Amino acid sequence: MALHRSTDNDSGFMVSTPAERRAAVLRQEEERAAIRQSEIAAQASPLIEPHERIRLWEKLHALRLPSAANHKLLSVIAEQTELTMGQVKEEQIRRAGGGVVQAPGAEV
Repeated sequence: MALHRSTDNDSGFMVSTPAERRAAVLRQEEERAAIRQSEIAAQASPLIEPHERIRLWEKLHALRLPSAANHKLLSVIAEQTELTMGQVKEEQIRRAGGGVVQAPGAEV
């Protein structure tokens, strides 16, 4: 039985059987799932500042905080980060440099 180096294995150990390879892949998937669950929990943690919770939400969903004042995603972001709409809109204003958040229908 030949030993081969796993290219997907960060630990760099040798995997000698298909069963060991499957087990290693399963462990990696479980680790990624645990990290994602931790990030989901952190995005709603009252111990984390609102701007950081929104940044975590953006990372998890690969989306940016919309700049439009009445964008439909704002309520989703508020719900999933357990922030108020006011806190989400404050972050919009902060990112806009303290200026006015764009009105609905305005160019983004």
